[in-house]
Amino acid sequence: MDVLIGVAVGLLGLWLLLILCLFLLRPRGSALSQAVRLLPDVLRLVTRLARDPGLPRSVRVRLWLLLGYLALPFDLVPDFIPVLGYADDVIVISWVLRSVIRAAGPEVVAAHWPGTPEGLAVVRRLTKT
Repeated sequence: MDVLIGVAVGLLGLWLLLILCLFLLRPRGSALSQAVRLLPDVLRLVTRLARDPGLPRSVRVRLWLLLGYLALPFDLVPDFIPVLGYADDVIVISWVLRSVIRAAGPEVVAAHWPGTPEGLAVVRRLTKT
């Protein structure tokens, strides 16, 4: 019983640490609202990239895992928590897209981008690429 309590307390501590990190790393100002507005374009981009046979398998696997994470009915931080609820999704998407852009190149992402050039600029700013 002590082991189960220790594991539960450890997991709770890690979850609280994750919440603190997300709070500190969340996009500032209008970046979060811009990212949420771009979500349909980003989802189409991720789907197109995941289906591109010209990309390395490791990149496509990361993209399919991202789509799976986004499809889950629960998040690391529930969406009803103001700001942080959506920030965790934005951060996870940014991390995956940053790794995809570094592996595949920005021109591949630009070729698959379904939205406006301004939207692509926001994605590049969020991914720091």
